[in-house]
Amino acid sequence: MTPLRMISSMATRQVLADLIAAHEQAGGAATVLEAVGGVDAARRVQEGEAFDIVVLAATALSQLEGAGKTVAGSTVALVRSGVSVAVPAGAPAPDIGTEEALKAAVLAAPTLGYSTGPSGSHLLKTFERWGLLESIRPRIVQAPPGVPVARLVAQGEVALGFQQLSELLHMPGIRIVGPLPPGVQIMTTFAATLAATCTQPEAARALLAYMASPAADEAKRRQGMEPA
Repeated sequence: MTPLRMISSMATRQVLADLIAAHEQAGGAATVLEAVGGVDAARRVQEGEAFDIVVLAATALSQLEGAGKTVAGSTVALVRSGVSVAVPAGAPAPDIGTEEALKAAVLAAPTLGYSTGPSGSHLLKTFERWGLLESIRPRIVQAPPGVPVARLVAQGEVALGFQQLSELLHMPGIRIVGPLPPGVQIMTTFAATLAATCTQPEAARALLAYMASPAADEAKRRQGMEPA
């Protein structure tokens, strides 16, 4: 049997790898995962590239379903993921415990990094709501699609980085300060669905059912996410 082909955004790369391995070990279908920037993943599905399963932010999947690129009614919610803040290893950790403290940390940082996707859009809107966006715009670095903000932080290109916790956990050279405070935090729900190009729907549905089951909860929490 040809392996299932799955595409996802970078935020869920590690948890999906863990779940695929566990599913295969239990006798499930072999699956090949490709994790790329969420914008690129959605574009490739939109353009008709052949996949069996698509894992993206739920809002992005809704748009793909509306365009007929995924199988209506097949979507299952997998995880809820929040944004955390990181600084280079060895750098002092700023206070980000309240919205006002985070605002002060943003003002003090010589460079700020964020990613594409829902969390990045939310951060820009937050900076705009604070009345800071235009003044700090020259200091803001948007990571290219598929490049973790954590990598820019580790390389010293960004002094204060914002990204899904799951993408910060395994990056050497950074210090995770903590999650965004109440009032600023954004929780993104990532979901999985069958692509319209799926050629093995029974095997793909079995994998989706496993990934959405309680058996997958421990792996999700281990990778810094909450079961949806």
